[in-house]
Amino acid sequence: MAGGVGSRFWPMSTQEHPKQFHDMLGVGQSLIQRTFERINNLVPSTNILIATNARYEDLVLEQLPKATKKSLLLEPSMRNTAPCVLYAALKIYEENPDAIILVAPSDHWIDDETEFINNIQTSFDACAKEDILMTLGIQPDSPNTGYGYIQFKKEASEIKKVESFREKPNLETAKEFLKSGEYLWNAGIFVWSAKSIIKAFKEFLPNMLDTLDNGANVYNSDFEDDFIKTNYGKCENISIDFGIMEQAKNVHVLPVDFGWNDLGTWGSLYNKLEKDTDKNAVVGPNTIFRDANGNMIKTQSGKKVVIQGLEDFIVVEKEDILLICPRKDEQDIKQIVAEVKDTFGDEFS
Repeated sequence: MAGGVGSRFWPMSTQEHPKQFHDMLGVGQSLIQRTFERINNLVPSTNILIATNARYEDLVLEQLPKATKKSLLLEPSMRNTAPCVLYAALKIYEENPDAIILVAPSDHWIDDETEFINNIQTSFDACAKEDILMTLGIQPDSPNTGYGYIQFKKEASEIKKVESFREKPNLETAKEFLKSGEYLWNAGIFVWSAKSIIKAFKEFLPNMLDTLDNGANVYNSDFEDDFIKTNYGKCENISIDFGIMEQAKNVHVLPVDFGWNDLGTWGSLYNKLEKDTDKNAVVGPNTIFRDANGNMIKTQSGKKVVIQGLEDFIVVEKEDILLICPRKDEQDIKQIVAEVKDTFGDEFS
């Protein structure tokens, strides 16, 4: 899934060039490139589909040489995750009714990619045997209030039955979750068979299924693009979590620990990066810090930057845009983007 805008990473992430197409950690690969290569260790490149907004078609093909136009599921309008999951499932089912599907965001960071692949293989095997919907649950290492949580049934088996999904908690609730030992972070990574997920749509989102499956077998044909352009925008704007996972009774979770970070905000990137002795994190510039600590600095590679007297700030430069914002106020960046759009125009948002 590579269709999001990632507005909380403005000004690096914009409508024209979202965060999944950036090298956010300075490792020489964009997030979508890293994700594609990781999955390609298990899944042939011809079996990897990229769901993205139609405006990003050229970006995807430019960054992923192994992808072809046939690999792209081009969404004509912005929708949440349920429509793109169904679109992919119907397209895959038409080619192989027995297919097992991994659904993964394009903008996550994973440290231990070998462990990730092992976990996906375990999930593939389980979903090939049973009519279950699986998600990967991250073992929490802190009472994080920025993630949703999955409560699982304590049992001896490696794969656990899901009891409930919980929204992002306050700090006290998150501490209780951690203490109980029966909660995991919801990573938004799913595995299921094509048959099982289509069956779930038939039960819980039947109108969406009727909209995208008219019985004419348009998928993988010359009529697919026109059909999607005509019908995709009619789908309800709803996530797969709300639409399916929180309602279905056959949801299971595999607890995993492979060094996961969803890189959703500048703060999450700061937490991921190495810091100097004054807890400053840098991606891109050559930096001098004077009486400065706890800062997150991101500019073009090699830029000379001097920071004096700042504490716990985000400083981001991209071409002719400069953002300076306290780290504690990073939740305001979405509102900042809206103001920038109104003041300077769409091209800066």
